[in-house]
This record gives sequence, structure tokens and C-alpha cells, in this order.
Amino acid sequence: MKSVQTLKISISGVRGVVGESLTPDLLVRFAQAYGTYVNSGLVVVGTDTRTSRQMVKHAVLSGLLSTGCEVIDLGIVPVPTVQMEIVRRHATGGIAVTASHNPAQWNALKFFRGDGIYLSGYQAEELVDIYHQGQYRRAPSREIRPVRCEERAAYHHLEAVYRLMDMEAVRRRRLKVVVDCCNGAASSITPHFLQHLGCEVIPINVEPNGIFPHPPEPIPENLVQLSEAVRTHGAAIGFVQDADADRLAIVDEHGDPIGEEYSVALATEYVLRHRKGPVVVNLSTTALIERIAERHGCKVYRTPVGEVNVVEEMQRRNAVIGGEGSGGVIWPALHLGRDSFSGMALALQLLAETGESVSDLVRAFPQFVMLKSKTTVATEQAHALLRDIHHHYRNHEIDARDGLKIGMGEGWVHVRASRTEPVIRVTVEAEGMERAKALQAEALGLIQRRTALDVVAASSVS
Repeated sequence: MKSVQTLKISISGVRGVVGESLTPDLLVRFAQAYGTYVNSGLVVVGTDTRTSRQMVKHAVLSGLLSTGCEVIDLGIVPVPTVQMEIVRRHATGGIAVTASHNPAQWNALKFFRGDGIYLSGYQAEELVDIYHQGQYRRAPSREIRPVRCEERAAYHHLEAVYRLMDMEAVRRRRLKVVVDCCNGAASSITPHFLQHLGCEVIPINVEPNGIFPHPPEPIPENLVQLSEAVRTHGAAIGFVQDADADRLAIVDEHGDPIGEEYSVALATEYVLRHRKGPVVVNLSTTALIERIAERHGCKVYRTPVGEVNVVEEMQRRNAVIGGEGSGGVIWPALHLGRDSFSGMALALQLLAETGESVSDLVRAFPQFVMLKSKTTVATEQAHALLRDIHHHYRNHEIDARDGLKIGMGEGWVHVRASRTEPVIRVTVEAEGMERAKALQAEALGLIQRRTALDVVAASSVS
């Protein structure tokens, strides 16, 4: 079998395993390419807490400075803070050093443009072309300036959230909240944020040391400690952020994970109660969003997976709320980026306004069952695999904008190659567990048969 490639270069940036595919030389060259791309402008840089952050950041700073960029170092901050600071500083762009939900041995560079939004597909291609060509601007010594540091960027971010909230309503509810920051980028500020809203806060995993106590992806199997803490303390709600704090998952008052899809669902419900307008989500996000929007007389638009795809559609539609069902709430009143603080603010306001519990709010929604899985597949296998799946489901409704989304009346299947990991992701949703499991088993069976054939073929010529 062919080895799995751990370097991923995509619309989402460049990421890899430190000490293997992600090397200082590669990092410097990508930073040089970006510095050349932004014409030696002002660039904002922030990191999450990974233990490799200093090596990666200094390589990035070196590359940027060598092209004549002016650089502001934000230190350890959430990715949405980087995005907001780009706009606040009128910067040319920004780089976040974070591998988001990937395991601790990974790190990555996420590239942003001057409006605080990820590079679009064609912009990312232009950057990668500069990287491959190696024709970087080389600044003379007189143009190389010292790096400036900004220590209050995260607090500017929080203050912007407060200005959009009905803080007094939340404070009157006096909610007890457990928050798990996964020792990530928001560890120092999230407890402060919730306390300022009048919550009684039980913080766990808030040491910003990059030693993740559990895998940082905020999916139910990684929320055991949070669930136990909610039950132990009798909390009204539990929040968990991923390593760079752009994604949010929620646990109800019984300690049961409600699924990261509901972060966007609760946010959508609150926003549409107060302002009607379009909603934009990606193809993998729950069909519950359509049901919520219909109830409020609003329309939903869907895009390929990827924050920039959702954001650009939100701009086109003048959307009032949007996001990705992986826990990424995008509240354009604040900024056009996934933001766990937006998710917490909107969920807390919904609890305060309704006086209901999290489980009551969830039960009031139409019920769907979503199952998510992934399997390691080499990049060269993925294209042939998707062709086979397309042929198998050829008599169904197929959306091929991002992998394959197959609509089957009472449910759907979305099969796509990840841009951030060497995996195929399979998401299914139906109105009952039995049907959802059947859809998942069928899709995974196709993948397993195809990859087994590839293994046999590889073995026969070895």
C-alpha cells in the first residue's frame, strides 16, 4: 500500500506533521511567497498553543520580514481574533499558525486577505504558484523592520462581541457554565468572557500549553470530561472549543453532547427571531437549518465545504447568519469568519430569552440523525473512489460541487475528500437512526471495497 501523504496544500492553507512534512525550510518559503503575494504589506500573525508554535512562527516571521513586510505579532490568540485584527489594523493580510482540529503533532499556516477572509480558490492558487516558482521579493536590510507585538487583540475581539449582545438579559439568567478550552488558543480569555456575562464558570483544560487533554476536534467522543463536569456541577450548559477556537460544540444540562450541528442551529434560531434574512451553510450541514429557516420565512443557500465558500456566498446573499455544521458559527454582524465566541453569545442569548433549557430547545426542533465517519485514503485513491460512488448512485439526485452529495428523499449522503487531512469524510443524515445507519453502511462499504481493490492491485505489482 502507498504511504499516506502528511503534507496538505489546499484552499485552507498548508499543513503537515512537524518534523516530517512540515519543515522550517518549507515554512520560510511559504511565508516568503505570501509576503511577495501581499506586496510586502502589513501582515498580522497569531498562533494557537501547540508546542511547535515557536519554531513555526519564527520561520514565518523570518520569511515575511525577508520580503519587506511589516509584521504585528499577536501571540497566542484564536483564529477569529486574527481575522478581526486584520480588519481593525487595516492590514494587507494575516497568517494564523494553527492546525485547528488536527492532532498535536500537526501544525499549519492559514492565510487571510485584507478583509479578514480566507484566500479564495483562485487566490490560494496564485499563492501556491508563487511558492512553486520561488521568485520571492528579497528586501534589502534597510527595509527589514522590527516585529511589533500586540497583547490586547483578544480583548478587542471580546469587546466587539459584547457590543452586539443583550448582556443584561444573559446576566439576569445567571447561568452555570462549564467550558473546556482544550488547553488551546482561547484558554486565557474564554473564562473571562463568560464571567463578564454574569455566568458562574467552571473552567477545565485552560492551561495554554498545547498539551491537548483529548483530541481537539469538538465531536461527541472527545467530550467525555466536559460531560462529566456538567453533571457533577449541575451546570446549565457546557461549551468546548477546538484548538484555535473557531469551532464550538455544546453539551446540554444532562451532560449529553447535542452534536456540533446544533451550534449553528441554535445560532440560526436566535438570529432569525430578531432579523429575517438569508442563511448560508455548507453541503454537509444538517437539513435542520432549512426547517428553522422555513419556520421564519427565510431561505437557505448551500455551498461547498470550506469557510471561504460559505463566507463569499454570505456576502453575495447579504446573509444574516451562516456557518458550517462542524461547529463553525458565522455571525456577519460581528465578522465574516467562524467564531466560537459568536456561537456562545448567540446560544446564551437564546437561553436567556426563552427561559428554556438546552435539551428543551433541542427537543423543540424537528429531529434528524446525523452520522459522521472518516477513513484514511491516499489522495491518488480519492478520485477513482468518487467515480465509483457516482456510478453507484447515478439514479439519485447528485450535487458534485464538493465531492458527492446524494439526495435520497428521506435522507442524504455526502462523500468528500478532506482538504486538511488525508481522509475521505462520509456524512449521512436521515429522520431515523435505522435509515441513517443503512445509508452509512452502504457508503462505507463502497469505500472499503474500492480501497481493498487498490491494496490488492498494489500488492500484485510489488
